Amino acid sequence: METEGTLRPETNADARAEYEALESTASEVVRAVIKAMSFDGDEYDERVTDDVFETAQDALFASELAVTVGTREEFEQWREETGYDVTEVGSENVDNVVWHGAPAADGAVAATFQDEPEAAVQTLRRQAFGQLYREIVKQ
Repeated sequence: METEGTLRPETNADARAEYEALESTASEVVRAVIKAMSFDGDEYDERVTDDVFETAQDALFASELAVTVGTREEFEQWREETGYDVTEVGSENVDNVVWHGAPAADGAVAATFQDEPEAAVQTLRRQAFGQLYREIVKQ
């Protein structure tokens, strides 16, 4: 069993603070990408909206979430120990699970996988943001 990432906010206030702290980084990333794409002023004004900056901030937050990669048995043990309400996607008939417990949301998400842990981790992080954190950080 291993954990990837570091972000596991304990409270709603912690989640919002972590999210807000990424605003300037998201802006810098968007500006660097736009510069590399050589947008002129008009194209920039037309295509680079507040939604673009917000999407970058969402992605950065999700990419830092701590997720655990382990076996089905390790996941079931963790689930029993924490008592979280877990939304699980995937097949019950595979050997591995990736999960994220969110104390701030008092819940968790999990995804099963057989051979592609990297893909499962990235998918789970997007699901965790959408299902557990979006409402918290957008308040």
